[in-house]
Amino acid sequence: MRILVIGSGGREHALVWKIAQSKLADKIFCAPGNGGISKLAECIDIKIEDIFKLLDFARKERIDLTIVGPEAPLALGIVDEFRNQKLRIFGPNKKAARLEASKVFAKELMAKYDVPTADFKIFENDNEAKKYIELKGAPCVVKADGLAQGKGVIVAKTTDEAIQAVDLIMGEKVFGDAGRKVIIEDCLQGQEASIIVIADSKKVISLASSQDHKRVFDGDVGPNTGGMGAYSPAPIITEPVFKEILEKIIYRTMDGLAREGIDYRGVLYAGIMLTNDGPKTLEFNVRFGDPETQAILPRLKSDLLEVMFAATEEKLFRLNPLNWDSRPCVCVVCASGGYPGEYEKGKEIFGLDEAQKLEDTVIFHAGTKKQEDRIFTNGGRVLGVTGMGDTIKEAIKKTYSAVEKIHFEGMHYRSDIGQKALY
Repeated sequence: MRILVIGSGGREHALVWKIAQSKLADKIFCAPGNGGISKLAECIDIKIEDIFKLLDFARKERIDLTIVGPEAPLALGIVDEFRNQKLRIFGPNKKAARLEASKVFAKELMAKYDVPTADFKIFENDNEAKKYIELKGAPCVVKADGLAQGKGVIVAKTTDEAIQAVDLIMGEKVFGDAGRKVIIEDCLQGQEASIIVIADSKKVISLASSQDHKRVFDGDVGPNTGGMGAYSPAPIITEPVFKEILEKIIYRTMDGLAREGIDYRGVLYAGIMLTNDGPKTLEFNVRFGDPETQAILPRLKSDLLEVMFAATEEKLFRLNPLNWDSRPCVCVVCASGGYPGEYEKGKEIFGLDEAQKLEDTVIFHAGTKKQEDRIFTNGGRVLGVTGMGDTIKEAIKKTYSAVEKIHFEGMHYRSDIGQKALY
């Protein structure tokens, strides 16, 4: 098969890396790709939002399956356009992608179909939102309705912080049109985990559990990021808890979507908070997590391409259960100085070859660019350094051994990824 992967981050590198292992893959393209992906696939200079150029490319190159990495093209309706042209594509359609593109849509769907989540209220007026905050008090969570690259959620510990969050989102419009509406919801207490499944509107196949680290600094301090690291499996997701999440959250959501007349095929990702009252939904995403994918896919022994192809044909029921490596996997993100705020690009990266030589270690590129035979930074999250071990402790040690061999000007990373799994 001729495969096109859309995207340029660490998630897409992990997808290309896994797809390249499939006996079904003959040729892989990636648009636009990055410095690391270029070693496995032919990188095509087409932007992820340029749907019609991507469509033309897929037609001309006789692409058998297109796989969409990021949320933006899904929200723009790339799946609908490809399907209209009889081109096979893996991902949810525009209606289904609203589950991530609009937090208001997601919360209202959860309320309607009894999917456990935090109590919430929706506002289109900033003054009304502030009055509610003053009445309700803190802590609370303020969320921009639309897409904000994983940064549109502000956990406010005080009333003043919550009001400032409303000003940022609705007044200063730091997330643009994504902040035309805000959700103010109760602040759930507990540990977070990520549950990712592949769905074909009729059946769901679950991937291994994982846990992300959203805050930029050690100890979960600082602003939210796209994710500073992850590990899989998450020990807090025991078998009974996993079963409860599937039954009360994943299956109810899929049933609700079906009742709304929405054909959901692709990835469904639930951000979960394990509270004293059981698992509750923090948010839904409609694509693979980043960096969770980098921690999950090295453990997957089954053919991912086969699973994604079957999902597009609503034939997941024909597949055998997924086969997993029992060893834990840890991914640490190396970021540019200043991320998630302003940062500089174009810093040369050193030590990649030495790090890659370590056993059970793989370096997934995110914000990188290849110039001749040298690799330079080209984004906020630059690399996802990933290692496996017989225990979570060993996986952590291997991963950080690789991280220590890599350096570029301004590089920073969290030094506590995976520590929660040791408690």
